[in-house]
Amino acid sequence: MKDGAGKVYLVGAGPGDSGLLTLRGKACIEAADVLVYDYLAAESLLSYAHSNAEKIYVGKKGGDHTLPQQEINRLLVQKAEAGLIVTRLKGGDPFIFGRGGEEIEVLVAAGIPFEVVPGVTSAVAAPAYAGIPLTHRKYTSTLAFVTGHEDPEKSGSNVNWQALATGIGTLVFFMGVKNLNYIVTQLVKHGMSRDTPIALVRWGTTPRQVTLTGTLDTIVNKVAAAGLKAPAIIVVGQVVTLRETMNWFEKRPLMGKRIVVTRSRQQASDLVKRLSEAGADCLECPTIEIEPAEDPTALGKAIGRLASYTWLVFTSVNGVDFFFSRLFTLGKDVRALGHMSIAAIGPATAQRLRDFGLSCDIVPASYRAESVVEAFASLDVKGAKILLPRAETARPVLPVELKKMGARVDEVTAYVTKPFIKSKLSLLTELENRSVDCVTFTSSSTATNFRRMIPNERFSDLLQGVTIACIGPITAETARELGFQVHLVAETYTIPGLTEAIIAYFRGQKGR
Repeated sequence: MKDGAGKVYLVGAGPGDSGLLTLRGKACIEAADVLVYDYLAAESLLSYAHSNAEKIYVGKKGGDHTLPQQEINRLLVQKAEAGLIVTRLKGGDPFIFGRGGEEIEVLVAAGIPFEVVPGVTSAVAAPAYAGIPLTHRKYTSTLAFVTGHEDPEKSGSNVNWQALATGIGTLVFFMGVKNLNYIVTQLVKHGMSRDTPIALVRWGTTPRQVTLTGTLDTIVNKVAAAGLKAPAIIVVGQVVTLRETMNWFEKRPLMGKRIVVTRSRQQASDLVKRLSEAGADCLECPTIEIEPAEDPTALGKAIGRLASYTWLVFTSVNGVDFFFSRLFTLGKDVRALGHMSIAAIGPATAQRLRDFGLSCDIVPASYRAESVVEAFASLDVKGAKILLPRAETARPVLPVELKKMGARVDEVTAYVTKPFIKSKLSLLTELENRSVDCVTFTSSSTATNFRRMIPNERFSDLLQGVTIACIGPITAETARELGFQVHLVAETYTIPGLTEAIIAYFRGQKGR
């Protein structure tokens, strides 16, 4: 091995579902100075790389090669010889029709240290997500993986069609959509029954997954009629019939629905996770970003006189986070709050307070400012001093009503919400392509800033047919004032409540 050389990690990225990446693969992405990734490697995996990592796309799509294989090989050697850690991220498994062996041969010749990290191959994962077990004791004990697209520079085929057609129970073909007619013809020609079940699984393990089944006699016409294109895995054998009872992934209630999440990127994960688990294809399009107050002086002064307050009221998780961030920065801890009663606008805010070891004295049944006011109405707060750390542009109803009850309210800015416009171009493209089924608003500010991204003259056209989902009535009221047709409002004003409302809405559509 060359002195001073870096190292190349050849990592299988899995079949598309980012949750199927191995722990070792994740560690290699995190360690990379340079990330060289393929078309079929889930783009969300790039988020594991550190911020200074160089990311180079070298994908191959339908014969269109961003970089020829020889150039990819040269790139890996060049970066490693510069002393860098290179992670080569390949869809599926690098050694299963992934040309990983060719890349390793080049690294060996150049004296570059390397490591291979296997990945979950789409040949196994896509059928599993389609409800097709590749082996089953009642059907078959033999299995073969076959390329549907051999090296065009070879003088002849290495595929033993006779053996495949008569000697193997289940066949899985990679990259075979364009050659489907040829594959079917060869199998039938060499003795396989025309009634043999066959399935094509496109974009397996992702929310875009589509499965088409038939027999060798019918599948070519079915694929042509459906317009099904690559990438897809082809499965041939009696095990395909088990899909009728074992199909699970495609039965999820939001399967195939493209849903825009407009929350700030720091907060989007919970909603994205819940929608994705229900089958949705989530497009993260933050319309706001959350930042601490530009001038923390007022919050700092309020924290300095915490001993004078009777109540501490939080109206959001963000308020909790930025309050405690400032509290700790000033050298204090939760003991400074021991004498105070605490109110939270809803369960998510209350849970965040529990993370800091604090229980709430008030959590209203309905999660809005008016409900907090109602909860205080049963208490004697005349003369009580209340600290209300929250957003710079929050609704005034809470401090106004508390003051009417005789309380002294210090409303201080803990954080600000600012428009985030970097998502605008990708959002407009998705809307123009009619690929968006639903847009979610989790606050009035997300609705307001989303509206600013849409050109006025194109608003009605771009939002035609798009379902608008709001987390609660206040957000819905803002959305309607902005011109949106609101289709659903969560009965429980939380992320789980919003998710449940979206699922119920689209289930109802299917029923109709």
